[in-house]
Amino acid sequence: MDVVVVGSCNIDLISYATHLPKEGETITGTKFSTGFGGKGANQCVTAGKLGAKVAMVSKVGNDAFGQDYLKNLQDCNVNCGQVKVVDDVSTGVAAITVADNGSNCIIIVPGANDLLTVSDVEAAEDLIKSSKVLVCQNEIPSVISLAAMKSASNHKVKVIYNPAPAQKDFNPELFSLPDFFCPNETEAELLTGCPVESIDDAMKACRDLTENHGCNSVIITMGKNGAVYQQRRGVDPLHIPVDAVAAVDTTGAGDSFIGSLAYFLATRPELPVPEMIKRASFIASVSVTKPGTQISYPRADELPAHIFS
Repeated sequence: MDVVVVGSCNIDLISYATHLPKEGETITGTKFSTGFGGKGANQCVTAGKLGAKVAMVSKVGNDAFGQDYLKNLQDCNVNCGQVKVVDDVSTGVAAITVADNGSNCIIIVPGANDLLTVSDVEAAEDLIKSSKVLVCQNEIPSVISLAAMKSASNHKVKVIYNPAPAQKDFNPELFSLPDFFCPNETEAELLTGCPVESIDDAMKACRDLTENHGCNSVIITMGKNGAVYQQRRGVDPLHIPVDAVAAVDTTGAGDSFIGSLAYFLATRPELPVPEMIKRASFIASVSVTKPGTQISYPRADELPAHIFS
């Protein structure tokens, strides 16, 4: 494998409206659709669409959503040998509202994602060992991500950890184990306790995460403002901008970035990391110009050739 993802599979239930509802407000939407999501699967499908050989370690319910999801992963050329179907629980669901300006809010019901166990990770050890990059997120129990990252580290496999959705009570090992700790600005703010509203704020947050939390390297994604990267403790953070685009739907853009970064780490390890971040940011910016989540992620043949040169 190039990339193995241990993480979540969710069915997206997407409502489109002129604006996001305020507390207690009922609004009329303009459109409804369903799609395939979940941070783990999004990241896996992104890397696969770019041409990486990918595999997923996950669980879905024995329901219509679960069967549809398995078929979707197989259609996306994802190795599903470690995607288990479990009885008496629903497949994970994400209820998403998207406003006309592209902003969104999301409620996740984990369902089968919460039933991943350390035994599932142990059963996937040969798969993880065979890979070049492991990706984990916080949509599954943290003990599972820790087990997967420890397995990868033992086998010298690069690890990307996306601490989303972020929580205040955070196991310190989740900071120190990954090679790349990749929050967005909201998650970085929650984890550091400091506002992250500007590039300078993000640089301060990077320093805090490396110096006070033990992160090996940090990438804070900032949407239209690109990303801020700190290679290691004691090195000045670097801002990597991205060209502005007309956003239609930002849902899953962060996952597009993570999956793209995993692709470049696995297939183009000779590239400098800032260049990988620049290319991953570009791919994520392409994804927000279309509605939907996985369906919005571009295939390699839909991108400029220089992205892969």
